[in-house]
Amino acid sequence: MHKTTLAVVAIAMLSLTPSLHAGCSNATAAGKWAYTYSGTIFTPNGPLPTASVGHFNQDAAGNVSGSQARSVAGNSGVEDISGTVNVNKDCTATATIDVLVNGQLQRTADFALVYDSDGNHARMIFQSLKLPDGTNVPVVLTVDANRLVNKD
Repeated sequence: MHKTTLAVVAIAMLSLTPSLHAGCSNATAAGKWAYTYSGTIFTPNGPLPTASVGHFNQDAAGNVSGSQARSVAGNSGVEDISGTVNVNKDCTATATIDVLVNGQLQRTADFALVYDSDGNHARMIFQSLKLPDGTNVPVVLTVDANRLVNKD
């Protein structure tokens, strides 16, 4: 009798936590997000402190669009972002994001990321940053993002 009761309680507990079993996907990560990033851009003339705050919408297909206000060594600007995210079942993901000003490509960033807090928070790191001519810009930048609203 005791083993049967434990089994029923265990099954009931597991059924109350479907997010632990479902994993992540582009669809489960969809929603409206807010983020900040900070770190350093390394140039031939020396390191430049960098920070940004922004928001984006991520749809169920993994398409991303939004905007950000950024500061590089004290020089600020407003930029649009667009790109794609590919979410894995284990809640890791990769993303490629273009940064544009007045529709003109400024740079493209590749990210590694992981979703946590039941998919409502993401941690990211820039893996690469490239200028439109293909020049690689060395960076150490991390991103912290929170979902504001589920789905799109």
